[in-house]
Amino acid sequence: MPDTTWLSAPPINAGRTSRLRVAVVHEWLASYAGSERVVRELLAIYPQADLFGVVDFLNDEDRARLFGRTAKTTFIQGLPFARTKFRGYLPLMPLAVEQLDLSGYDLVISSNHAVAKGVLTGPDQVHICYCHTPIRYAWDLQHQYLREAGFSRGVRGAVMRAILHYIRLWDVRTAAGVDHFVCNSAYIGRRIKKIYGREAVVIHPPVDIEAFPFVAEKGEAYVAASRMVPYKRMDLVVAAFAQMPDRRLIVLGDGPEMGKVRALAGPNVTLLGYPTDGMLREHLQKARALVFAGEEDFGILPVEAQACGTPVIAYGRGGVLDSILAPATGVFFYEQSAAAIVAAVREFEALTIDPMACRARAERFSAARFREEFAAFVDAAMAGGARVGRPDG
Repeated sequence: MPDTTWLSAPPINAGRTSRLRVAVVHEWLASYAGSERVVRELLAIYPQADLFGVVDFLNDEDRARLFGRTAKTTFIQGLPFARTKFRGYLPLMPLAVEQLDLSGYDLVISSNHAVAKGVLTGPDQVHICYCHTPIRYAWDLQHQYLREAGFSRGVRGAVMRAILHYIRLWDVRTAAGVDHFVCNSAYIGRRIKKIYGREAVVIHPPVDIEAFPFVAEKGEAYVAASRMVPYKRMDLVVAAFAQMPDRRLIVLGDGPEMGKVRALAGPNVTLLGYPTDGMLREHLQKARALVFAGEEDFGILPVEAQACGTPVIAYGRGGVLDSILAPATGVFFYEQSAAAIVAAVREFEALTIDPMACRARAERFSAARFREEFAAFVDAAMAGGARVGRPDG
């Protein structure tokens, strides 16, 4: 069993913790999504922290969620078209993050899914990387990314492959500058081990479960919700329900795949487009089950569904293996195909799942739990006693 003594390590004196000079480094601040929720909780734990990022283009509403904080940014902030095209400056981002001067801080926390962990730190500083994922499009998803971006062949494809090769070399080298890796799921822990050769502690990300109140009574319709992009596999969900015309599916989301999804939809499928927060909450509360076909690093939505007391039918790979407890709170299928989803729906309908069991499972992923676990880990790390490992389940 993994060593988890850091969880019970005596906390550093609160006065000492409050005196720590802390830097929080995030990739880029352009919207408020899953990784920014982690940043919010880091700033809640360490309100004295300074915030850094490659760019910061948050709108006022999203900035308020980060307590009104503005990041100290890199030279990319001022480059042409950076507000809308900053991702196109990926080849410059390694250089950019290395220019951030963090020499005055005791503790550096990088929130990383691309380049944030590449900041430079010294031997007397502690660098903890909360890794949402190693940079997907440079590693095992490179080929999929190149196909979807139209760079699978030709001169542009060759240039992009060379750039991603350079990014991989830099990414591995900068892992040596991280003292402790923390990750959001056991799945990402395995990716970190494979790519960087490092162990990582699993501290699941914070989910605002209070924003998704429990409702015991369920309707008959199933729900699927996601951005309409290829890896989310919303097309498979809709195709599966086309084979089950006696069952109703409500689809929430929009994006490049919407035309494909619309063409597959039968009369039993209702496409509602991009939902407001209230729409999403209402449909999750009433759903018979959430159907989730993508492979995610963690997957916030299945936890939100379970918070509502709603079970989940999910593709059994990735972070959902941490959040769904089958068969108590849902069912897994193990092939991304319409036939596998049809079989999983039938398996689910043969079960009796207690909505309260779903809610109890979701409560394991609260923001308060994240703050407690992350603060305990940092206390142990600053005391020189951090250990890796965390029990599953």
